[in-house]
Amino acid sequence: MRNRRGVNWTLESAPWTAGVARRKVNEQLKEWGHRPNEEAIESVTGLLVAAAVADGGRRVSVHVSDQDQQACILALSHHTPAAVGHEPGGDDVLHRITAHPDVTGCGTDTGPDGRRIWAVINL
Repeated sequence: MRNRRGVNWTLESAPWTAGVARRKVNEQLKEWGHRPNEEAIESVTGLLVAAAVADGGRRVSVHVSDQDQQACILALSHHTPAAVGHEPGGDDVLHRITAHPDVTGCGTDTGPDGRRIWAVINL
């Protein structure tokens, strides 16, 4: 992550984790001097974290970085195997993320540390 700021948090994988993550991401972006669309940030962060929690791991990591008036928000499930792009129930979370007009891109992949799911959002 050269030439950009970044921060991350490791949280318990629980139903309330999305709420904690939404607050932390919004607070961090404000601390960096951004005036984010709080509703969009909270909704996208909530979708990312809820998908990671649904993977069934014991913890979730949330990462945020900023560059050029955009933020990248990433959730890591720390659980494998996970279905790329889909929550266990089959609902396409990427489709719901890209429905937000401020989102410029999103994606997911899996690795030995679990599923990574991220979105880039305009600030």
